[in-house]
Order: sequence, then structure tokens, then C-alpha cells
Amino acid sequence: MSVSQSELFRVFGRVGVLSFGGPAAQIALMHKELVEDRPWLTEDQFLRALSFCMLLPGPEAMQLATYAGWRLNGVSGGLIAGLLFVLPGAAVILALALTYAYIGDLPIVQVLFLGVKATVVIVVLQALAKVAGKALLTPLHWVIAALSFMAIYLFDTPFPLVILAAALIGGLFLAPAPSKEVPSEPVKTVSTLRTIAIWGALWLMPLLAILIVAPGFLSDLALFFSTLAVVTFGGAYAVLTYMTQAVVGEFGWITTAQMMDALGLAETTPGPLILVTQFVGMLAGFREGGLGLSLIAGVVTLWMTFAPCFLWIFAGAPYIDGLANKPRLSGALSAITAAVVGVIANLSLWFASALWFSAEAVFSWQIGEILDLAITLPDLTTLQWQPVLITALAAALLIWRKLDLLIVLPLMALAAVGLSLMV
Repeated sequence: MSVSQSELFRVFGRVGVLSFGGPAAQIALMHKELVEDRPWLTEDQFLRALSFCMLLPGPEAMQLATYAGWRLNGVSGGLIAGLLFVLPGAAVILALALTYAYIGDLPIVQVLFLGVKATVVIVVLQALAKVAGKALLTPLHWVIAALSFMAIYLFDTPFPLVILAAALIGGLFLAPAPSKEVPSEPVKTVSTLRTIAIWGALWLMPLLAILIVAPGFLSDLALFFSTLAVVTFGGAYAVLTYMTQAVVGEFGWITTAQMMDALGLAETTPGPLILVTQFVGMLAGFREGGLGLSLIAGVVTLWMTFAPCFLWIFAGAPYIDGLANKPRLSGALSAITAAVVGVIANLSLWFASALWFSAEAVFSWQIGEILDLAITLPDLTTLQWQPVLITALAAALLIWRKLDLLIVLPLMALAAVGLSLMV
């Protein structure tokens, strides 16, 4: 089926503006628009495309939109759909990041963001529960989740290595029985290689130019976020641990508290949650060189985050109909999703500890001659009761009362202000 570009602009423009609520809500919105309301995709086509996008690094909802646009109107349709899914949220993040950069250090703003941080802890815990409910289906899934948590929490194992190990285990031991083969059109290898060459160059040539022309901060930023784009399996929450470790611990671009603020603000915008990378890039650029560098850093971060998504989709889309014939890929995906449970659990613990306690203690052991074991635990004597109380209130509103996040975030910010006036 071929659809006009004007119709694609109309439909995907609406999807981009209304895509609040994270990947699940965004995918449901696209299903309604593309499968239920108009016969642009069949149910099987939609589900196969979704399965493929979940195998890819990067935001699956944005990549699903790009695939739908490609299927309806070729490369131009894919660009229209993918860009319209990202740009509205990117414009909002631009305004929020600059506002935060200028006034984020004011005492009243810090108090407001105490409520945001408390809400973020509950949001991440909810994401953990949702992913665990869908991912931990067998004892091996539970083992993979536990091992991934220990690998990151105890041994500081790099996130890409955790994902690679999980994929290998899943491909070997979790592959489902082959289903009825789905016929697919043969794809010319030359065409695929040409697509990879074109879109790979569009992604990486700017990176090479930055490395040559702007060594230092911009080079580090471009190289890190281009690497992040390759390993962002499991969604934004999974990669936040890796990103936080790097931008806070390795580069010192922002603090853990600012990372939590960034996530809280990104939760309020349309578009993929991974737009939090734009917020981080802009904040780091502002800290390094003011407004001009902040704007450049935002563009660089967006390019390095989303340009690869078009490469993955345009190169892989012709193979999607044959995905059902690759059970080992399904096994790898299920193991990666299980590993993500452990990764998000580590993120939850990290955020909660940073919010509730003002100090931490590190306990180290030498096991043998080569293995160092270190556990970082909060100092219980530094418990801060105000963040704990606000977190409990956020949990009550989100989990018990089931209020919308866009309502709870401002309520918690106001609660933090009210509490600060009482003490």
C-alpha cells in the first residue's frame, strides 16, 4: 500500500505530538492509528515489525514508526514518520534544558525537583515491575536477571558486555520451537550493503569531522553517544545505568541528581524517553561553554542518538517478514529482556540511595589475586526523612490512586515546597 506524503505528515504529526507515556503507550497509539483506524498495516505486519524493533538498539517505538513510514512510502516515508516522532519532544526538551541550565541551581528550583526525583524513583520501580512481569517466564530468565544485577552492582561490568552475554545465552538455550514459516520476499545483498554504506556514512561522517575539528568535549560527547546508540538494548531505563555511570562518574558532565532531574523532565514530554540524552548533552554543553556550546551539544547528541535508528530500519526492514523464521533471535531477545530486569533493578537502587541518603560507604574484599569485590551501601545514619516521605506519597498516588504521571509530577513538586516551609 502506498500513502501520500501529506497523509503521512498528518497522521505521524499527530502521533508525534500525542506520544506521551513511554513506549507501551506510544506503541498502543500507533496500533490504533495504523492498524485499527486505517488499513495501513495488518496485525501480523505490525507485530513482526515490533518484534524486529525490540531486537534493535535504540527506541523501539520511534523505529516502529520509521518502519511503518518506510513500508507506506519508502525511504521518504520512513524519514517523515521517524522525524515527526522525535522532533516535537526534542523541541520541548530544548526549552526545558535551557530553562533548567539557567535556573536549576536556585534553591526554590532545587526544592521543586526534590518532588520530581522522588517521583522518578517510583516510575523506575514501576518500569521494573512491568518488565519483570513480562520477561521472567522461566527459571533461566530469573538466573539471567540476577546475574546481570550482580555483574553491574558488584563488579561494575560494562553494560554492553552484560547484554552480549545475555544474548548468547538466550540464543543457545531459550530459542523457541520453530513456528510455521512465513514467506518473505528475497532481498538483494547488494541493495542492503548500499543502504548500510549510505546511512552509515551519514551517521559516522559527522562524528569523524567532530573528532578532527573539535577535539575535547564535543569529541568525547559525540563518541560516547554514538557508542551508546549501538548498545541501547532494552529501552531507555536499561541504558540509563550505563549512561549515568559514564556522564557522572567517568566524564563528570553532570551529577546524579541532575540525571534524575533530566529523567523526570523527559517523562513529561512527547516522543521517546531516550530524548533524555539530548537534555544531558545540552546541560553538559552549557556547563562547559555556555549557551552556544549547549545548543551545539544538543544537536550532536540528537544526531548520534537517532541517525543510527534510520540505518537499522532502512537496512533491516526488507528482512522483517522473515523474522518469524529465526527462533534464535527470539531467544536472544528474551534473554536480553531478562537481563534488563537486573539492570533496571540496579538503577532503582542507585536512584533511591542517592535520593534518600546523603552519604554512602564502600566495602571491599580481595578474592584471590585478581578479583576485587566492592559493595557500595548507603550510610543508614544519613537517612533524610523528607525525600522518603515524598517518595511514599508519590507511590500512593501512582500505584494506589493510579493518577497520571503528568499530574503526579507537579503535585510532588508542590508537596516538596510545602514540606520545606514546614521544617
